[in-house]
Amino acid sequence: QVQVVESGGGLVQPGGSLRLSCAASGRIFSINTMGWYRQAPGKERELVAVITNAGSTNYVDSVKGRFTISRDNAKNTVYLQMGSLKAEDTAVYYCNARGIRPGSLTNFDVWGQGTLVTVSS
Repeated sequence: QVQVVESGGGLVQPGGSLRLSCAASGRIFSINTMGWYRQAPGKERELVAVITNAGSTNYVDSVKGRFTISRDNAKNTVYLQMGSLKAEDTAVYYCNARGIRPGSLTNFDVWGQGTLVTVSS
């Protein structure tokens, strides 16, 4: 069983910064990609940022230049450093990890329960 647990959400003022963390644990052979998604009230879940095990990154246009995704492969942990936060960044942020289990070498694709980020004065 593989699981991911997010932390670091909360209330922040517009223009402020926040860092989210997500740690994967369980039976893991390798993790190919780790990413952050978000879902605002009344909207569909969208990709925010993703990073591969080689360090390649991809961001949704609305966060480019403001958010930075990084990962610590030794700790199976991914981070999302968010800066210049705007009210429209308010959402539940979900962590996702995709990889391979040991032994059977089958794929896994797991989601965290989400952490709420509220940007408001």
